[in-house]
Amino acid sequence: MSVKTVTSLTNATVKAVRALHMRKEREDSGLFLAEGLKIVIEAIDCGHAPKILMYGPDAADHPMLQKAAKACASAGGEVIEVNREILEKVSRRDNPQAVVGVFRQVYTPLSAIVPQSADCWVALQAVRDPGNLGTIIRTADAAGAGGVILVGDCVDPYSVEGVRATMGSVFAVKIAKATVQEFLAWREEWPGSVVGTLLTATVDHKSADYVKPSLILMGNEQQGLPPELAAACDVNVKIPMRGRADSLNLSVATGIMIYTVTG
Repeated sequence: MSVKTVTSLTNATVKAVRALHMRKEREDSGLFLAEGLKIVIEAIDCGHAPKILMYGPDAADHPMLQKAAKACASAGGEVIEVNREILEKVSRRDNPQAVVGVFRQVYTPLSAIVPQSADCWVALQAVRDPGNLGTIIRTADAAGAGGVILVGDCVDPYSVEGVRATMGSVFAVKIAKATVQEFLAWREEWPGSVVGTLLTATVDHKSADYVKPSLILMGNEQQGLPPELAAACDVNVKIPMRGRADSLNLSVATGIMIYTVTG
């Protein structure tokens, strides 16, 4: 197995990996960055070998690094040992992970989704916060949901911040994306309940009659579901607010809905 050693920030591969912090570069290359040996190993266990594997001297003797390096090399990827300065620049953190992997993005076409393969699926409209999206992907994974569908202009699920928040679940959960029009047309064939959440709804989320497979549709962090998507739901429900706060964080609300529907 061939391992390169790179110490210069001007190295072409280092510059290309650093550029993956930019959405345009991720979209153009179809690649993304994942930090940490644990996430890299989870990716490999899910069938995703890194295209590039970078590691610092502190990780060189870790037995799991050898597994990652072999998987990368077997898939025709590059295995590169770098110094701490490069890891800091690649991660944009003063205390970087000792291992960084570059992977190919994977989107599932709407046409390839099999609703009956899971009791619950999640659709998110115009979600803006990468931390929220990453946490929702992680929660969907934990609850055994089928996948997450991004509707309209959403934040990139493969941003560095979003991938961090998934804690590796980005490799285990199906991710699809669609325009509002594509989603509405596809939703017409959904065999179970399509469930929206609205502050103005009159049905409590615990008392609704959910038909599986259920598709949970959550709106933007600020505006919530727009009228055209709320109208496309079989039922709209609300999570009651009993204290002074008048709303929940999107990832928290989505987690409550996922476990309500699957419970």
